[in-house]
Amino acid sequence: MTKEEAWNLANHWVAAWNAHDLDLIMTHYEDAVELTSPVAAHLLGTSDGKVVGKTNVRAYFQRGLEAYPELHFRLEDVLWGVDGVVLYYTNQKGTHTAEFMELSAIGKVARVVAHYNA
Repeated sequence: MTKEEAWNLANHWVAAWNAHDLDLIMTHYEDAVELTSPVAAHLLGTSDGKVVGKTNVRAYFQRGLEAYPELHFRLEDVLWGVDGVVLYYTNQKGTHTAEFMELSAIGKVARVVAHYNA
């Protein structure tokens, strides 16, 4: 992964979220995606915050968009590695988030782990 590829992915991902376009958001994810997030734990009432499979991730994202209609992300930085990226952004409440995204061979998100400062 190059710096340009990482920033391109990040900018497209943030734009999809800021448009609240669930179909566009989901184009970034593999069918067998695994997501772990404290927000998922809260919204779904699970202790591990894990969501597995594109259908379940889509349902979780839909719930999140409904719970936070003012949702908006501002990309702060992007870090890239061999087969993954970390997106660092601020949401509409000023919360900082870092999402580690492991990418598949075709460049879609296969695994994501979210971290928050509040």
